[in-house]
Amino acid sequence: MAIDSVDSPSSPSPPSSNFSQPRHFYLAVDRVQFKMETLVDLLGVAGRRSSLPVVLCCSSRDELDAVCSAINNLPNIYLASLYSDLAENERALILEKFRQGTSDWNRSITAHPGDNSENGNQDLKSSMIVVTDACLPLVASGESPISARLLINYELPTKKETYLRRMSTCLASDGIVINMVVGGEVVTLKNLEESSGLVIAEMPIHVSSICLLLCTFHMLLDKLNILLCADL
Repeated sequence: MAIDSVDSPSSPSPPSSNFSQPRHFYLAVDRVQFKMETLVDLLGVAGRRSSLPVVLCCSSRDELDAVCSAINNLPNIYLASLYSDLAENERALILEKFRQGTSDWNRSITAHPGDNSENGNQDLKSSMIVVTDACLPLVASGESPISARLLINYELPTKKETYLRRMSTCLASDGIVINMVVGGEVVTLKNLEESSGLVIAEMPIHVSSICLLLCTFHMLLDKLNILLCADL
């Protein structure tokens, strides 16, 4: 397997107090073969929320390619990917378009607070970047963070520093993190939770019921809208 990852040269700053709020979740999948199917269903719901900015993190280029192939045809998501051999001008264009998508989301929740309607406008697709750890925004080199409202750790990092770097470079301070874990990865997740001081709660569903998963995710997004509007 081709690994497209790198550790940050310096330890990231500790997360802000906003990250200590109960906005970190893990979604336990019984078997690895169900992981991609669960992701597709999850994004099928998320993509119906107009302009929702989403970042999905992978540890390897192989997984990035597999994810992009599986979700490329979802109708309500504008998909882009960042990987090591991407041309610099293409990378800059992808990041700028994503930041524009974030601005669209901010405008929509400001103009229509509490509006939980689904996306019926193809011009307001959710913006999504799939990225490997090697290609996260290089804040130390002058790149600005990208403020996604939803960060999905499709591949769980084994190191606290990687987990925090994903947060600090990709997630808005009022965002939601969903960690997808399979089997024994729950142990790794708990180690990350203890070492980082974060509270990572299990999503309040039975994973075998995809209907409950989709309903619960709707509720999480509704709560995020309320939290965002309350800060305005």
